[in-house]
Amino acid sequence: MVMIKNFLEAIDKANNIVLSTHSFPDADGIGAEISLCLALKEKGKNAICCNDEPLLERYKYLDPKNVVHSVDVMEEVYPHQPDLVIVVDTNTILRTGKKFKEYYDKYNCDILYIDHHPCKEKYVDQHCIDTSKAATGQLVGELIQEGLKLAFTKDMALPLYTAILIDTSSFRYPTVTASTHELIAKLMATGIEPPAAYNGIYGTKKIEHMHLLGHVLSSANVNKSEEIAWITLKKEDIRHYDIDIEDTHAFINNLLILDEVKVACMFRDDGDMVKISMRSSGEYDVGAIAIALGGGGHSHSAATVIKKTDKDTLQDIVCDIISQIERELENASIV
Repeated sequence: MVMIKNFLEAIDKANNIVLSTHSFPDADGIGAEISLCLALKEKGKNAICCNDEPLLERYKYLDPKNVVHSVDVMEEVYPHQPDLVIVVDTNTILRTGKKFKEYYDKYNCDILYIDHHPCKEKYVDQHCIDTSKAATGQLVGELIQEGLKLAFTKDMALPLYTAILIDTSSFRYPTVTASTHELIAKLMATGIEPPAAYNGIYGTKKIEHMHLLGHVLSSANVNKSEEIAWITLKKEDIRHYDIDIEDTHAFINNLLILDEVKVACMFRDDGDMVKISMRSSGEYDVGAIAIALGGGGHSHSAATVIKKTDKDTLQDIVCDIISQIERELENASIV
């Protein structure tokens, strides 16, 4: 298998290995880098995780061995020249953040991407890219088993379980397959308890989170056919309710419970730009729609960013984008 060959060739010739993920990381990127780092350490590699910024408090329980550090402290905690950088959950160094890119440029060592997002065709042959996987965590789990030939420890298993749980929105996306659940079974065999794992990532919200969710859902709308639903979120709302922006990503999933809805959108107004997140109930490819709008992503989950002009209002952008999505759905093929 080309992917495992690429993986083993990269790590076999490296001892000092630095792992990273995209800036503003989610549980998939964090879980994947932590688990793989622990596995590489078990194989005798001098491995460490280095991200653009320190690990958020909410994710620290996934890292009991304290393998994740920020660029700012790398000279102190890891005074070694890396032989290899492994970037998970993205396939471009630009998405790792300004500080980490500067760190990488300083050493200009070999780099390996491990990811399940669409990428340049040449990367598939050179890196570990598989867009059929439900999460980067699933991809990493298979590399640990089939490439490194390691059994999971509980410290490896919890980050991977959480990565897959989050990136599949609790196993609801069409990319979830029998092999996903087979991997989950092996992770659970280490002693992971699903209720505790679920509550660790989802059960830590404050009442302000619920108030903001209610406020945002009150903006819910559907188009005439009721196939498209959307909500809006403004920067001042996040500030008013004192909520971390990371806690708002799942708001959009509430729209998918509506009976006729095929595509859900969340418009997040950040001031000079609007981020548009899209989710599919499974029938239409929102990744293709996002590409048509200048963004990208998966068939079930995608996003794009629209720059605002002085004349643009959020409502103008919403109306324009919904009209464009309606046209795309008219011409779209069903997944």
